[in-house]
Amino acid sequence: MRLVFAGTPEFARIAFDALRAAGHEIPLVMTQPDRPAGRGLKLTPSPVKQAALEAGIEVAQPRSLRLDGRYPEEASEAQALLQRVAPDVMVVAAYGLILPQWVLDLPRLGCLNIHASLLPRWRGAAPIQRAIEAGDAQTGVTIMQMDQGLDTGDMLLERVVPIAGDTTAAELHDMLAVAGGEAIVEALAALSQGGLTPRKQPEAGVTYAAKLDKAEGALDCTQPAELLARRVRAFNPVPGASIRLPGLADPVKVWRAQALDQATSAEPGSVLRADASGIDIATGNGVLRLLELQKAGGKRQPVDVFARGWQPA
Repeated sequence: MRLVFAGTPEFARIAFDALRAAGHEIPLVMTQPDRPAGRGLKLTPSPVKQAALEAGIEVAQPRSLRLDGRYPEEASEAQALLQRVAPDVMVVAAYGLILPQWVLDLPRLGCLNIHASLLPRWRGAAPIQRAIEAGDAQTGVTIMQMDQGLDTGDMLLERVVPIAGDTTAAELHDMLAVAGGEAIVEALAALSQGGLTPRKQPEAGVTYAAKLDKAEGALDCTQPAELLARRVRAFNPVPGASIRLPGLADPVKVWRAQALDQATSAEPGSVLRADASGIDIATGNGVLRLLELQKAGGKRQPVDVFARGWQPA
């Protein structure tokens, strides 16, 4: 099948590689403009752009696709390019731009999105993190026929991915990326044979995965330990969870933690214990055990190493 691929981060690159390995013709890749990255803030191409250039595929990086928006010339150039390519389908994965109606209508078979949740649960920007934060036992990927709504299009195919009790967002991201690549290859194969039946999303069960805010990473110890432990996993690695410990001027980043089935009447935020097995913190309900931490400007350390260099005041 002749397709245009639109995506930006590593999640999308894995799907792009899967489509190429499956033998699909990809004459054009669309991705976000290069962004500053690293200590030197050097302009860096996205993972998808890097993969496309390595494969010798043409890359377009418009800042907008709205013909009446802030960058109408870039949108017009993208329109001409897409019309010239004349794709059967556009595959979209974490692209980062809203597709106006003219884009949705241009490919012969429309635009398919690889969404990292089991729709209609967790529509929106951060479905991976919100699924972990909410304590979901499973999530997955949905191949969706795109419309102008926010992840509201008809569903074509789903793949379920379980969430274990210690799974981090980084780990779940990698599992879902692989599942997404497999699912889009399967969906296109079925679509080419007329074997996919679009299904309307049910009205029941709709939830929205709000964009991550750095401020969310500050752990509020008046909340239950179970929720705090899930947030540590959900915000690993971005935006990161942090906690204030006595004797340290700056918050400490928490990479791993677990909720203990242990009651306490101590003031939330109090340090109950600090040794090689963990640093136990009283919360609004239960005890949070810190297992891997990082001081400001320091390196990640297992708690036994961290505890030797710190004692509560």
